[in-house]
Amino acid sequence: MYLLGCDIGSSSVKASIVDSETGRRIGTDFYPREEAPMYAPRPGWAEQNPEDWWDYLKIAIRGAIVNSGVDPKEIAAIGISYQMHGLVVIDKKQRVLRPSIIWCDSRAVMYGEQAFHSIGDKRCLSHLLNSPGNFTAAKLAWIKEYEPAVYESIDKILLPGDYIAMRMTGEAVTTVPGLSEGIFWDFIENRVSDDIMNYFGFDPSVIPEIRPTFGLQGELLQSVALELGMRKGTPVTYRAGDQANNALSLNVLNPGEIAATAGTSGVVYGINDKANYDQLSRVNSFAHVNHTPLVNRLGVLLCINGVGILNSWVKKNVAPLGITYNEMNEKAQQVPIGSEGLSVIPFGNGAERILENKEIACSIQGLNFNIHNKNHIIRAAQEGIVFSFKYGMDIMNQMGLDIQVIRAGKTNMFLSPVFTEALAGVTGTVIELYDTTGSAGAAKGAGIGAGIYASSEEAFGSLRKIEEIEPDGIKANEYCGAFDLWKERLDEIVK
Repeated sequence: MYLLGCDIGSSSVKASIVDSETGRRIGTDFYPREEAPMYAPRPGWAEQNPEDWWDYLKIAIRGAIVNSGVDPKEIAAIGISYQMHGLVVIDKKQRVLRPSIIWCDSRAVMYGEQAFHSIGDKRCLSHLLNSPGNFTAAKLAWIKEYEPAVYESIDKILLPGDYIAMRMTGEAVTTVPGLSEGIFWDFIENRVSDDIMNYFGFDPSVIPEIRPTFGLQGELLQSVALELGMRKGTPVTYRAGDQANNALSLNVLNPGEIAATAGTSGVVYGINDKANYDQLSRVNSFAHVNHTPLVNRLGVLLCINGVGILNSWVKKNVAPLGITYNEMNEKAQQVPIGSEGLSVIPFGNGAERILENKEIACSIQGLNFNIHNKNHIIRAAQEGIVFSFKYGMDIMNQMGLDIQVIRAGKTNMFLSPVFTEALAGVTGTVIELYDTTGSAGAAKGAGIGAGIYASSEEAFGSLRKIEEIEPDGIKANEYCGAFDLWKERLDEIVK
């Protein structure tokens, strides 16, 4: 029996087929091979075409099936992971009305901040656990004001994963964690927030029917089954935002456990059993995949927009032509800790929540023409990303999260020895790296939702740790000194 996991990222779309008995990935693929286009009609905007995600996913699923060698009709369940906070709007015929406003688009900051102060800071934080900020609800408010004809045609609003599930099943539905990441969910009332809907003047009918995170969310349409060679009626039994799903992939489900990613954006995601919040909404709390009205399981999310995208920019514009990421990592290791006084402030991918939604751009500080070369910039960029993690993790510590161990998949920035050594050193945490991916985690989530696995322990019993990085005392002191200089320079910019 096999499970299909789909991961709808902003850079690419991935698919994995997992053998439910062994827990092994037996076939994977992704598309496009180069980074998917992201459209920025104006500074601070970021859009993608949802129909592109669907086309990419079908290619990735076919590739995963071929690579696995399995009969696709033996796939028993489907799980979906997706880029969080995006907004897809559809009409009554389930047609997309405009490009999706995705996670890193910062056009709606003003709408969220106005709602925060009008509804009331204390009420927003106690009921929503966040400021409406730059999340999905605020993006819908922007459409309401600037694209009224589009707004009037809206039948349902969807998150990216809701859209993909709809294309598979024909049903436009959502989940409580999905609504919470859009800042539509009232954690005190345990329902869609009247405060948000009334303040923005949204018709309640735009909210799709709510289905469980683990459980039947729809069945594969015959037309899609024929196109993919799969069985009509194959159930979709799990969906979650990418960071919650990454935590599930690493079996991070209980209070005090921490997961991290460092792809296009960087995230530290910790589980809390108390409805805590940051007074400035610099880190955010959402319903985790196993949250219930009776048992709090909240994902406290620290997000840095400019992570892998900074490393990618350095590769394209600074590093020698044709260099690989592994070769970049080797060049970074040739430079001393602290990059000889060079600091990169990595916030060049839109408004940053940990900076209270300020958009300060990326900058290079302390550049000396007689000392620094390309290798220094490569290393300083990686250190700057690590220091932004440390900056945000200090806020999480203030909320009561005691971070001792960070679990991550060995992929993206976690492939860099400089990145992992610096992160362990400056934060004083142990870094555990595992052989897993978001799409494989979504496949196992589908197995839980379909009842193939009796528990998460059974689903993730085969999870394999590849490497463990502990802080080095001497190097840790050097990294902390470099962080202090980096933070001093950041404070000068944001004050």
